[in-house]
Order: sequence, then structure tokens, then C-alpha cells
Amino acid sequence: MLSLLLALTVILSACSGGSGSPAEETDKAAGGAANGSPTKLQFWTFNELHQTFYEEMAKRWNEANPDRQIELVANTFPYDDMHNKLLVALQSGTGAPDIADIELNKFPNFLKGEPQLLPLNDVIDPEINNVVKSRLDIYAKDGQYYGIDFHVGAAIIYYNKEILDKAGVNADDIKTWADYEAAGKQVLDATGVPMTTLETADLWSLWPQVSQAPGNDDFQTADGQVNITSPIVAEPIKWQQNLLKQGIAIPAPGGNHHTEEYYGLMNSGGAASVWMPMWYMGRFVDYMPDLKGKIIIKPMPAWEEGQPRSAGMGGTGTAVMKTSKNADLAKAFLAFAKLSKEGNIEIWKQLGFDPIRSDVWTDPALSEPNKFTEYFGPDIFDVLTEVKDEIEGVNINEKTPAISDAFRTSILVRTLLDNEDADKVLNEAAGQLK
Repeated sequence: MLSLLLALTVILSACSGGSGSPAEETDKAAGGAANGSPTKLQFWTFNELHQTFYEEMAKRWNEANPDRQIELVANTFPYDDMHNKLLVALQSGTGAPDIADIELNKFPNFLKGEPQLLPLNDVIDPEINNVVKSRLDIYAKDGQYYGIDFHVGAAIIYYNKEILDKAGVNADDIKTWADYEAAGKQVLDATGVPMTTLETADLWSLWPQVSQAPGNDDFQTADGQVNITSPIVAEPIKWQQNLLKQGIAIPAPGGNHHTEEYYGLMNSGGAASVWMPMWYMGRFVDYMPDLKGKIIIKPMPAWEEGQPRSAGMGGTGTAVMKTSKNADLAKAFLAFAKLSKEGNIEIWKQLGFDPIRSDVWTDPALSEPNKFTEYFGPDIFDVLTEVKDEIEGVNINEKTPAISDAFRTSILVRTLLDNEDADKVLNEAAGQLK
């Protein structure tokens, strides 16, 4: 009898409050918790600096939105672990966060079939004229935007002015890649220092040169066909092979521009320049302190004068999951963090990224002294403004991960380290990819 009474009490309690009162449902629709406490939003990333940024923006959101308070529960996981864990959670329909960072090369995996990410057009469309649209297109499918990036990732070139001065080279005279090669020979002859380093295990030396070519094709055509046998891809590889043969370039120690060996080489003046996206500034500041005041930033040379001098490289698309129970609030917070003026200014101040809102590039806040202006000088965004209309986009789709892996694991090693015939290697790789 006692057990029966207890059971009836539980059932009656559940019936009276479990489904939520009309007032509680109204609170939820407005984006707040029913009891007035902050709404929890789960966030996953693979980068601790990204987590720190979002935690700061959550504080700013709560200050600006007292009636829509959030509690951001953020977690940073290793790169592959996070993407795999997120994919499994979305496929199973359980365990996914509300919001997650998804790296550019992994993003196509999340758009296969019916995307399990929410379209973000309702928060993006009001700001579409203020942002670099190509940085939204890389996270789009069938006219819907599914991710918002931190940065433009504009490819630029970093010159060691001290080395160029010793060789009598003026960086402003370098307009084309032919000019760059000639200047590199002059630097090598005068100083014995190579002009640059080339990645043999990653894409940051090749992809910008491929993407900056006029038109909409790069490793893929605009309609998604594998395009790696095209002259657009083959000619830059052959050009890089020639630089290596002359000693104007050397392979990057460790295979890419993100290794301790590479940082040590550059920090000691081991090469006169490197082209990388603008987000690479942080690597100079953090890992090459001895170059402070010596590095100048310029637009990339063009293949022919008058052609594009940059391309948008890399990226992290932050997305809202379809499984989120607080989707509207999650989207509103994401827009506040990555689309608002305040958020874009903080992206520069906190992370040193070139924000996707081009209307903030001339904002006085971006000229205020910080560790980046102290290292590179106050005119960083003058360069970005100069190439604003020349930042070529890239083609991203379901084939992207396989193509990227082919270059990282085989094509670059065979062509740049083993000096195999570029056309032969690219034809073999294209056959395998197709």
C-alpha cells in the first residue's frame, strides 16, 4: 500500500509539472531557461584559443542580453578526435553539442547527404553585404550557409626586410612571380640565404598560388570536377621545382611551416620570405620573436601584372547542430560572436585574424597598439584593404578531403622532394581520385 501511494504521488507530480506551463514554454521560446537561470549551450572546438574567444564573447553576450542569459559549456578536443566524435554524434542523433567548430578540410564531411547542421541564412543575410562572401560560400550547399568563419585568411607574403636590404632588393618592386624569382636569385647571390621555403607535407605554399589564378577553378573546377592535371595546378608545381633546383627555395624543415625546426630556421634569418595566410602572423609573434621589427607584409606577387594577388586560405566554420534544443539562441549567439562588428574587432584583438567583416578593416580599433602592430607595424590592414577585391575563393566540396590528403601524403613529396615529373605524378593521382 505504501509503495502504491508513493507511485501515485510521483505520477501526479509528473503530470502537474513535467510538460511545462505556458509561461515556461514562452520563456524557452524567448531563449531563456524556465526558472530564470542561464540557458546552457554546449560548444566543442579543437583549438584552445577559439574556446577562450567564445568564453569571452559569452560574457559580452550576457552583459548585452540580460533577458537571454547563456552558460557556455565549452570543451576543446584533439583535432581528429573532435571531428570524429561530432560526426558520430550527428549520425546517431545523440550526444552532439549545440555549437561546434569544424575545420575547412573536414567541413564537407558534414554536408554529405542531408546536412545535420542548421542553415544560418536567417542570421547571415542581414550582414551579407558587410562580409567577404567567398568566406561564406565555402560552407554552403544548395544555397544554404551552414558555417561562419573567423577570418578571411587572405594569403600575403612576409619579407625579412633586413635580408632584402642587404641584397639591395625593394619588396615594392616585386609585382609578379617572375619578379620574385629574379629577386630571389639576387638575394641568394648577395647573401647566400634562400629567398623562401616550400612546404612538402602541407598545402600552404601551393594552394594560394593555384587559387590566385584568375577564374573559378583550382584543385577542382567550379562544378566540382577533379582539376589537378590542369596547368593551373601543374605550372605552380613546376615553378616551385625550378626554385628548388636553383637554390632560391629550400624545402621547409619538418615538411611544413608549423614545425619547431621551421620556426628555428626562420627566427635565425634562414630565409628571406614566406607566403602564408594572414592568420600566420600569430606564428611569427609567438615562435619567432627575434624577427620583431624585421618582417614586412606585402600582397602576394601575381602570375601576371594586373591579376589577383591573394586568395582566401584555411578556415574554421562554426556551425549549429540540428539536434540543438536551443537552436535560435545558439544561432543568435554565434552571429553575435562572429558576424557583429564587436565580435569581428575582438577576433582581431584576441586572435590576430583578419576578420570577415571588411567594414571593420578601417575601424580605428584595428589600429590600436597590440602585439601584432608592435611586431609588424601599424599598417597591417592597409595591405588587406589594398587586395580586398583580389581575394580569390576556393572550391570546397565532398572531394576536398581526399584531394588534400593526396597532396599532403604523395604529390608534394614526389614532385618537390623526389623531383619526379609533375605531369606524370598529377595524372596518376587524378586517376586514383577519380
